Amino acid sequence: MKGSLHVYNSLSGSKEEFQSLTAGHVGMYVCGPTVYSNVHLGNCRTFISFDLIYRYLKFLGYKVRYVRNITDAGHLENDEDAGEDRIAKKARLEEIEPMEVVQRYTVDFHQTLAKFNTYPPSIEPTATGHIVEQIELVKAILEEGLAYEKNGSVYFDVIKFNERERYGKLSGRKIEDLIHNTRTLDGQSDKRNPQDFALWKKAEPQHIMRWPSPWGDGFPGWHLECTAMSTKYLGEQFDIHGGGMDLKFPHHECEIAQAEAVNKKAPVRYWLHANMLTLNGKKMAKSTGNNILPDELFSGKNTLFSKAFSPAVVRFFLLQAHYRSIVDISENALEASEKGYHRLMDALRLLEDLAPSTPAENFDQDAWLDCCYTAMNDDFNSPILIAQLFEAAKQIQAAHAGQQTLSKEQINTLSEGMRGFIFDVLGLFVEEQASAAHETPALDTAMQVLIDLRNEARQQKNFALADKIRDQLAAGGIQIQDGKEGTSYLLNT
Repeated sequence: MKGSLHVYNSLSGSKEEFQSLTAGHVGMYVCGPTVYSNVHLGNCRTFISFDLIYRYLKFLGYKVRYVRNITDAGHLENDEDAGEDRIAKKARLEEIEPMEVVQRYTVDFHQTLAKFNTYPPSIEPTATGHIVEQIELVKAILEEGLAYEKNGSVYFDVIKFNERERYGKLSGRKIEDLIHNTRTLDGQSDKRNPQDFALWKKAEPQHIMRWPSPWGDGFPGWHLECTAMSTKYLGEQFDIHGGGMDLKFPHHECEIAQAEAVNKKAPVRYWLHANMLTLNGKKMAKSTGNNILPDELFSGKNTLFSKAFSPAVVRFFLLQAHYRSIVDISENALEASEKGYHRLMDALRLLEDLAPSTPAENFDQDAWLDCCYTAMNDDFNSPILIAQLFEAAKQIQAAHAGQQTLSKEQINTLSEGMRGFIFDVLGLFVEEQASAAHETPALDTAMQVLIDLRNEARQQKNFALADKIRDQLAAGGIQIQDGKEGTSYLLNT
């Protein structure tokens, strides 16, 4: 491992040196999707961010147990304690079974993330598969005197918990400021305090998804499943808990309270939160309709963009922003990322054909490699890493054009470093269709005609024409490269 890894801990609000609970091992839990509709691009940004983190931890040599749940029950419309279960509502509208909804959109979720080349988690538990564990957790919280039952529902007593532990430590909120929704909601009058949240909800006669419990037929509260499943698979305390920034409150705050109520210790060492992807300057969300599905972007079948963009390009675009920063998607930004992606892939191809020679004095390959590690060790700073990869691409292109030479050691370091960080860490991949589209036989034929005309003009000392051909191609994004083995071209940024 080169250097030490530092991560931004949302709990402390600062970067901290990462030290796993068990040397060489990392336990990481990430909140997964609620599978009632197709996963949109904003959701994907979160999971790609944590795929980057998972990949880099593995790259550093850690053995990682990555747990990411599937919420297939108990998630109410307003993310609190009232309204209709989103999955049940979808099932009612489409006149199908709730588990048909779950199956359809779980498959969509997996297929979409596979297109982005994300690693699957080590364990992917479901809420409905852990009802027993959730009921036992509710019992344990009741035994601690930090929950109460009313009319078949069980609520967590936030005020009483706050007397023992601080509620709001993750989000920085105070109890007196946490007045949730003041509208009259179903079940709201059963609460002792407006800040309390449901651990178990009584199922009304029309509620489809229901399970027997000591308090009557019902279903678990949304926050409960993550505490039950993270504890089961990672223990009472584990290294990393991740999710979207919007989950910090109330979801993650409630998770902390539930775990501390029973285990009497902080459940997580490092809380990591990925920021949102915006569209038209606004948060991308299913509920508002301000979103785009990945397949709509890949196929070009949408009203927002004039062309299609491939999964690798979209992944590259997302990783060009730090995972904690807001990034707005636009056609100009995607086009720039497309050019940047091809520039890196072209550099890798050129690197394979470079013949070793004398070392380039203006390029320290070991210092370059250290900079790559330094970038990722600074809270997984993928934009800085990508800048270093572009610097390496610049050196490779210069060597290919005969403007400098690279030694065998420099070539080997570049090859190993670039492939490791591009493929293993960033998770980028070569898209054959994309490569074919930007290096077709027809393009090669046309370019060879222009190269021959330019070479003929140079032989006739008609340098004005030769320069005109070169400059006009450059203006169109095509770089003419004169090397020892002849003249070639490169599509660049």
